[in-house]
Amino acid sequence: MADPSSYRPKPGEIPDSPGVYKFRDEHRRVIYVGKAKSLRQRLASYFQDLSSLHPRTATMVTTAASVEWTVVATEVEALQLEYSWIKEFDPRFNVKYRDDKSYPYLAVTLNEEFPRVQVLRGAKRKGVRYFGPYGHAWAIRETVDLMLRVFPVRTCSAGVFKNHRQKGRPCLLGYIGKCSAPCVGRVTPEEHRELAEEFCDFMAGRTGAYIRRLEKQMTAAAEEMEYERAARLRDDIEALKRALEKNAVVLADATDADLIAVAEDELEAAVQIFHVRGGRVRGQRGWVTDKVEAVDTPGLVEHALQQLYGEESGDAVPKEVLVPALPEHPEAVSQWLGARRGSLVSLRIPRRGDKKDLMATVERNAQQALALHKTKRASDLTTRSRALEEIAEALGLDSAPLRIECFDISHLQGEDVVASMVVFEDGLARKSEYRRFQIKSFAGQDDVRSMHEVISRRFRRYLAEKDRTGEWIGADTPGDDTAAAGEPPAAGRPEDDGRPRRFAYPPQLVVVDGGAPQVAAARRALDELGIDDVAVCGLAKRLEEVWLPGESDPVVLPRSSEGLYLLQRVRDTAHDFAIRYQRSKRAKRIRTSPLDAVPGLGETRKQSLIKHFGSVKRLRQATIEQICEVPGMGRKTAESVVAALAQAAPAAPAVNTATGEIIEENDGGSTT
Repeated sequence: MADPSSYRPKPGEIPDSPGVYKFRDEHRRVIYVGKAKSLRQRLASYFQDLSSLHPRTATMVTTAASVEWTVVATEVEALQLEYSWIKEFDPRFNVKYRDDKSYPYLAVTLNEEFPRVQVLRGAKRKGVRYFGPYGHAWAIRETVDLMLRVFPVRTCSAGVFKNHRQKGRPCLLGYIGKCSAPCVGRVTPEEHRELAEEFCDFMAGRTGAYIRRLEKQMTAAAEEMEYERAARLRDDIEALKRALEKNAVVLADATDADLIAVAEDELEAAVQIFHVRGGRVRGQRGWVTDKVEAVDTPGLVEHALQQLYGEESGDAVPKEVLVPALPEHPEAVSQWLGARRGSLVSLRIPRRGDKKDLMATVERNAQQALALHKTKRASDLTTRSRALEEIAEALGLDSAPLRIECFDISHLQGEDVVASMVVFEDGLARKSEYRRFQIKSFAGQDDVRSMHEVISRRFRRYLAEKDRTGEWIGADTPGDDTAAAGEPPAAGRPEDDGRPRRFAYPPQLVVVDGGAPQVAAARRALDELGIDDVAVCGLAKRLEEVWLPGESDPVVLPRSSEGLYLLQRVRDTAHDFAIRYQRSKRAKRIRTSPLDAVPGLGETRKQSLIKHFGSVKRLRQATIEQICEVPGMGRKTAESVVAALAQAAPAAPAVNTATGEIIEENDGGSTT
């Protein structure tokens, strides 16, 4: 591990101008390429105290052994040079998008004497007109089959073309009218090229004028009583319309645009692109990348633009590019795109209308692509085994943690405090083992105290079931421990049904959502119960650091670690499960309020009333004048509140069946 101060440039050496810089390792390999509007300011940011750097940036600067830079005249030149160097050196610390599959294109080989229509993948070639990319090759073939009736362009390979030229007779497509048979001289090279160019014009979006021209020809043929020709034209028009129906109109103003959306988490990002031409979605593609460098959404968008248009030119770069966030220097990126297109390119965020709606669709596709990628990654047995081994090695465990339990706390400003417990066995979620808890022993925003309570309750149950003598031992702390999947409570199960009770199995690893304080609370709860064979760690969301009890510094797993990915997935699952439970409790509490019957009384004023009077019971005893003293309450609204509460009869008092005492309502709930 190198010390960044050993290769830090001397003061005054770095120019204060735009440029591109390279970090090299001890073997002179380029490990990172970046650009900057000011090289001096950007490079100075890398040579700070390592503790103040992002962990990924710190890893990069300690891996590097030297830094060098190249000064350019403008930010546009810096963008172009950065792309060239990333492509040339393939630096390990730069974000590199990888296609989730090889996308097929519809290609017309205009560089040949007799242009050919075919499906192509891979790198693009000069002199070939491309349309797409498409999601599936069969979609291209269906479209081509419909259009060959109107544009009978050659589709055969060079060998087949040469073979039929020697035989002097066309292939089957030539006999059925889906090829103009240039191989036997039915059309001249000029006529065949004209057909190919009309095919390209139609695919490029100039469809309306061509269909209207065919309709006029059909009408003229019918008037001249050339009914067979009119019927052929009619069938040609229907074939073209069916081809167009395969690409629905999404933008009514016939816009040419590319829409780019990003879905990301702390570890990975998925990018989806919709290619819209003539108002229709002509193609779609997507990428998934590991977030090797510390990059935000604008940075991901800039990298995607470089990947997408780095080797494109002309019409391949649309007039408009819609993105979820603008890059750091949008003017420079827009100029760079304009230079590749040869005309002005608009780079912006859609704010309203059809384009914003379509962008939402692209974002959903990006989210689904990221979820699918994670699902495929999690379903692989080898990957899961490697993840568990990496966790065991990083945490110093004797064996792989086959059962992992993760706990998270959720509340809204100290109200409706709840907790969740999710279980992963052999790297897979066990939803039937999920549990949720209410925190009722105290109120407030104290996640550490809540974590201690939840861990204590969970493992008291485990110890009770471990030593049980046939009777169910209930919770010793107020609150409910509820199953996630609607299974009956364990206390109601007969002992001899052969099924394990809740909390019957101990985990090998307890993961808490949080840092050192939450980890210390969990470890203290286990120590108080005498449990020393369960490991504890915490995953801090901000920097994805793994905290161990009693350690002053976190464990930083490698960015590409499958173990880190599994811990993150466990933590995120617990977080989502806790939030859903907390929201359901809050919604239930709000829905059952008698103030819901007051017309025109919003949520803010409801909370103000409850806060001012302390409870609904005291509010019911208040006069109209007293209610008017609450900020934001007018007399008319106060009268509506009084009337609504008068109509809503108070609930019947609850009775303690053991003592016969009435349970009266107070500010905090129910007490005897």
